[in-house]
Amino acid sequence: MLRDDDPPERKIAKLTRISSVLVDRIDRLEETRGSGWSMFQAAVALEQEVMARTRQLEQALDDLSQRNRELGVARAAAEEANRSKTRFLRAASHDLLQPLSAARLFLSALTDTPMDETQKELTDRLAGAFESVEQLMHAVLDISRLDSQRIEFHRKSVSLSELFGRLSAEYRPMADEKGLTLTFAPTSVMVDSDPVFLRRIAQNLVSNAIKYTRTGRVLVGIRRKGDTAWLEVHDTGPGIPAIDRNRIFDEFQRLGNDGGATGMGLGLSIVRRACKKLGHPIRLDSEPMRGTVFRVGLPLIDETAEDCTAPASSGTRALRGRVALVVENDPGMRRGYQLTLGDRLGMVPRLAAGTDEALATMGEEPVDLILADYNLEAGDTGIVAIRALREQAGHPIPALMVTARRSPEIARACAEMGVPLIEKPVRADELQAVIEQVLA
Repeated sequence: MLRDDDPPERKIAKLTRISSVLVDRIDRLEETRGSGWSMFQAAVALEQEVMARTRQLEQALDDLSQRNRELGVARAAAEEANRSKTRFLRAASHDLLQPLSAARLFLSALTDTPMDETQKELTDRLAGAFESVEQLMHAVLDISRLDSQRIEFHRKSVSLSELFGRLSAEYRPMADEKGLTLTFAPTSVMVDSDPVFLRRIAQNLVSNAIKYTRTGRVLVGIRRKGDTAWLEVHDTGPGIPAIDRNRIFDEFQRLGNDGGATGMGLGLSIVRRACKKLGHPIRLDSEPMRGTVFRVGLPLIDETAEDCTAPASSGTRALRGRVALVVENDPGMRRGYQLTLGDRLGMVPRLAAGTDEALATMGEEPVDLILADYNLEAGDTGIVAIRALREQAGHPIPALMVTARRSPEIARACAEMGVPLIEKPVRADELQAVIEQVLA
């Protein structure tokens, strides 16, 4: 504090100190004010940046929602197209397979007649062509069904002995033609599976083994391990290189070293799809130039099951003179059945186009067998025909059903009636084997 009696020098010194303090305080105030201003400006800029990014995010979310809506519409359209394709194939399968089935029966009847070498060669080539068309049609229909989200399996107890018997009758001629030994090891095993698709799995594995084997043998058998029965198909073919063991299960995949095999490369794709849907594990072991073995794991039903092997066939002698009532609305198929049952098997075929006509013929003489097509006219079906004929006869006449429709409802109905189901195209050898089994 300044005093009046202070010397001028002292006053000046004091005023200088006071001024310095005031200047420092003002500087500090200015610095503080500048820092706050900068923070305020930074906050404003950050808020503007956040608003801009928020608008961009909202726009991106709007675009994503629009894309999701477009994808949803496209997915719904694709699913509907797939369902439409499945419905079309299901509806068209009967009309596609009906003429092929009739042609097969006619060709089988033709091969039983005397022919010269040229005619025999032509019938062999026709049989091969029919075989290729049949395999392709079965593959397309099977893949369509297995890709459907609404597929329904009809799981039941399946006799592998019975399955092996049908496979042997179906594929032995194919193996004999190539000079291969085809062996089915005897078994009494019962497994839990869908009988239609299990047979398709086995068919594709056995057919594949025969096609890709030049010399040697194909062995089909069962190996039990715990509660699983492993269906094994061994061959002595060229083997599968390790690099190719995954891709062979894809569509249209065939190995170059194939032993002259033909086909579209769809069989193993069907096997993988069916096994995945049914929960059956599949394994592959192979050694180059030493062969391949495919294994499919099947749940055992009863390891102590009695031997269900079908009685040994006594050939066509056991069928001669037996009366077979055929219920089929297609004239070509009726004629094909007439030739196969009458000329080939020595049976007495009686033909009817539907249930009413079949019932009208029942009084003529006792019927030993009913052979009915599922699809008849005007809503009539083979199931209706078999039930009506059995009711009129007063006892369960042995019967079998033939159909081009791969429907779990039909399979269930046939299983409930104890009627074997044969899919078109009908093979004469398979038809004979099933008839012998039914009448045994």
